[in-house]
Amino acid sequence: MSEQPDHYFSAEPAPPDERRQVPVTLDGQDLVLTTARGVYSPDRLDPGTAVLLRGAPDPSPSGDLLDIGCGWGPIALTMALRSPDARVWGVDVNRRALDLARVNAATAGVGNATFCEPDDVPGDVRFATIWSNPPIHVGKQALHAILERWLPRLAHDGRAHLVVQKHLGSDSLQKWINAQDWGLACTRLSSSKAFRILEVTRA
Repeated sequence: MSEQPDHYFSAEPAPPDERRQVPVTLDGQDLVLTTARGVYSPDRLDPGTAVLLRGAPDPSPSGDLLDIGCGWGPIALTMALRSPDARVWGVDVNRRALDLARVNAATAGVGNATFCEPDDVPGDVRFATIWSNPPIHVGKQALHAILERWLPRLAHDGRAHLVVQKHLGSDSLQKWINAQDWGLACTRLSSSKAFRILEVTRA
């Protein structure tokens, strides 16, 4: 991680908004997207995100899809490109990241994604797909609060996929999700390099 982690907590990150261009491939499309200091992984596609994008099953072709902690947008944009008839929500507390994600949606020609702060998502929306490279470094209590907010909003046939580094607690997170009274079941979908993809479905 090449930035101090204030991007996890700050609506307005401290570092100057110095923008840069990063080449990425999303859903088979070569793109040059915009990032900046003060957001997560500003210099490249984060390795965990890359594992998720390669290893998760395709998102639902329709309905509402969610990226928790969207950053500058690669996960949400990939879902939007793969599921053009769905409505994608990218949520983050970092307003700079949200602005970058909107810029990148325009660059990618994506018109079916909304990037917003968590409170701006209508409370009655249920999600057919949730993808996330969750912000592990916020600490266990804050991470659990984030997941408690969003995972119970899976649709009855929805699926969530989370990518978590093994040494940062993927197994303990899986056990914690299964211990909650949400009617959800969490299993390990796959392992790749230092990461595991967890799958969450209705029990």
